[in-house]
Parts: sequence; C-alpha cells; structure tokens
Amino acid sequence: MPSADRRLQPRRKPRQVRAELTRERILTAAAHVFAEHGYAAGTTNRIAERARISIGSLYQYFPNKDAVLAELLVRHIDRGTWTQADQLDLSAGTLEATVRALVRDAIDNHNDDPQLLRIMIEEAPVSQELLDTMVRHERNRVGQVRDLLARHPDVHVQDLDTAAELIVFTVETNTHKLMAYPRTGRVETFENELVDMVTRYLRGGR
Repeated sequence: MPSADRRLQPRRKPRQVRAELTRERILTAAAHVFAEHGYAAGTTNRIAERARISIGSLYQYFPNKDAVLAELLVRHIDRGTWTQADQLDLSAGTLEATVRALVRDAIDNHNDDPQLLRIMIEEAPVSQELLDTMVRHERNRVGQVRDLLARHPDVHVQDLDTAAELIVFTVETNTHKLMAYPRTGRVETFENELVDMVTRYLRGGR
C-alpha cells in the first residue's frame, strides 16, 4: 500500500456548525467543478467561486485541490457501507439472491457522476485519512461478507476468510471500472454475469 502524502492534511477541522457548513460547501462545489471541468482545469479558484467563498477562506480548510479530492474520495468510500447486510433473511433467500444483494449494493454505491468517479480513481492522491478509511472499509466489508457466507447453507468453499476477501475485491474492483467507464446497456448484463460467477464459486462448482 502506498505511503501517505503529508501535504494532503486538511488545515482546519470544523468544530462549529458554521465551519462545517463551509467545509461542506467547498466539497460540494469541488465535486461539481471537477466533474464539469476535469481535474487539471478544476482549480481552487473555480472551487471557491462555485462555493461562493474567498480563495483565502478555502485555504483555511484545505491546502490545495489535491487535499480536497482526497477528502471527496474518503467520503465516497465511507458511503459504501453495506447497511442492508444485517437485514438479509438467509433462511428465505437463495444464495444467488444474497450475492445479487451484494452486487447491487456495490453498484448503487458507485452511482456518482462517472466523470467524478474517474477523476477520483485516476487522480486522487493518498492521504493518511484515505489509507485509514480504505483499511477500515475493507475490514468491515470483508467481515460482513464472511458472516453471510458462514450462515448460508449453500456455501461450499475451502476457506471463508479467503473467499470473503476474494469476493469483496472482485465485486468492488469490477464495479468501480464499470461505473467509471460506463457503456450503454452494460449495467444489467454486468450484474447478471457477476452474480452468476460469484454464486458458482461459492457453491464449489455445484
């Protein structure tokens, strides 16, 4: 895993509601600016103008646009928590239905603007907060999937921990690619094929 870039550390952590609202305005404005103009042309001046604040105010919160993008990616990852995992009724659902719920959740969590998603994938620098978020997200997601596999009677794999890690990596990596570089009519086909592949693997080829 790459090392963190210390230049990406946000300068100010909001402690008051007004400051938090200003920080939110900066991040919202940056998402629009990056999606509309691209990363190279998405300058801090444009972000400040879109947020309707002075450039000096922006720099009170973020030292540069790299730090802004890193924070946008952190928030994107944090939104990817599988909130419905604990609500799945495994006694009533087939293994295929369980896998489909996992794949569909991943797709839904990547419904950002494709241009912004591409920028986050291709351009986002590595901050310590991003590294910590990635580790936390992977641990939580793998744990959720492992718990589901352990409880489903149709799962036949040699090692649950390895299977959970493989599935999370496969689903999320391919979903990132699909949603960042969309092609007409591919989402439904992608979902069906990925569900079929993962289900067959979990059944041990049965």
